[in-house]
Order: sequence, then C-alpha cells, then structure tokens
Amino acid sequence: MTSTDPTVPEVRGGRTAAAAPRGCTNLRLHRLVRRLDQIYDAELARAGLKTTQYSLLSHVVRLAPVRPGVLARAMDLQPSTLTRNLQPLVAAGWVDIGAGSDARSRVVIATAAGIEKRTQAQRHWKAAQLKINALLGEPQVGALHTLLDSALLTLDAAAAQDTSAGPHG
Repeated sequence: MTSTDPTVPEVRGGRTAAAAPRGCTNLRLHRLVRRLDQIYDAELARAGLKTTQYSLLSHVVRLAPVRPGVLARAMDLQPSTLTRNLQPLVAAGWVDIGAGSDARSRVVIATAAGIEKRTQAQRHWKAAQLKINALLGEPQVGALHTLLDSALLTLDAAAAQDTSAGPHG
C-alpha cells in the first residue's frame, strides 16, 4: 500500500524510492551537520578538543612536516582560517610552526604532546562514530558517505570546469 503522506518515503522492492527534492538542500545539510557536530563535540570534549581541532591535529600528524598552504588546501580551508585554527593548538603545545627550507617558508609539525593528544582523542572520535552508526544504522551511514562523496566529486568537477573556462565562460 502506498502512503499519500509526502513525508513518508515510498518503499519499492524493499528499497526506499528517492523523493523529489523539496525545500533547501543547504538548510538540510546544515541541520544534519549541527546534529552530527553535537555528537562528535560531546565525545571529543572528553579529550579536551573540539571537532575542528581534532581534524586539524589529525591532518598535521598525518602530513607533517607540511607547509601551511599545502595543509590549508588538504583541509579545504582559507589560509587565514587555518592560521586562526592553528593558534590554540600551538598555544597548547600540540603543534609547532617552524622554519621551512628557506627563510620565507614555514612548516607545521605535531609535537610529541600533540601526537599523544590525537591518540587519546581518536578513542573518543571512534566512540562518536560508533554512536552515529548505531543511531542511523551502518547501511544508512554507508549510503550517506557514498552520496556525499559522489556529490563532492561532481561539484569539484563543476568548479574546476568553471575555473578553466575563464572569466568569459
């Protein structure tokens, strides 16, 4: 039996049929991100980190030594945002910004304390991820990841095409 309620997804052959887009995609994504951030932030706070700090520290540990510009691109951040976000990690002694290969360049590295902080925080990140998997169900989380990855590839390709077309299209 098919529901006439537009808020109830139709099920065909055991699968939920895709509904036509309704409303603002941006609003829906922001609401989802806020809800997910609440779960991650609550868990990572037990390690003394915010979600953004954990992500940044993880990138530094994985990529170090890394130039700030390379790190900003890897995280899809503006350089000024990266600089602002690095400040609390430097102040806490988890990250150092040192001289690079020449007088004008710099590199970002994680300190021993930063590596230990990330290891501690990884357990809390994992707990948050498991909670989300339990709340939403692993198949739905997997489907969400697939959809998000596909959307990002499509939007990145469109942005690259727009950039290569130049100012006159």
